[in-house]
Amino acid sequence: MKTRIEWIVDGDTPMPELPLGRLADWIETVASRHDRLVGPLNYIFCGDEKIIEVNRQFLSHDYYTDIITFDYTSGRRIAGDMFISLDTVASNAEQLGVSYDQELKRVIIHGVLHLCGINDKGPGERAIMEAAEDEALAILNNEFV
Repeated sequence: MKTRIEWIVDGDTPMPELPLGRLADWIETVASRHDRLVGPLNYIFCGDEKIIEVNRQFLSHDYYTDIITFDYTSGRRIAGDMFISLDTVASNAEQLGVSYDQELKRVIIHGVLHLCGINDKGPGERAIMEAAEDEALAILNNEFV
């Protein structure tokens, strides 16, 4: 089965300039290192207004966030819809003192790591997620450049 990763923009949100084929290969590599196969993944790039609408409607949260992941994983095959607010990615990059490109890639893989079963809300989980993100970004920087 061929991996299916869709890159979608919401409304008038511009598509970020990304090496989509290279990112798809990276996502597959990261998933395989977590003993997962990649099924249908949809990345929906949007702005803050859409992300807060999705957050309110589906999660009853009234705040902005960089990514919301809807998990449709079955067994080892990960699948899901991931809404990414490019506005929040940009503001987070500025606050963290990192490039927009680096922060966007971190958020892209963050959703995949959630689908692989890594959480970040409970005690000690944030550190585990950050370590997994750092490892995934190292894979991208070392193998796919």
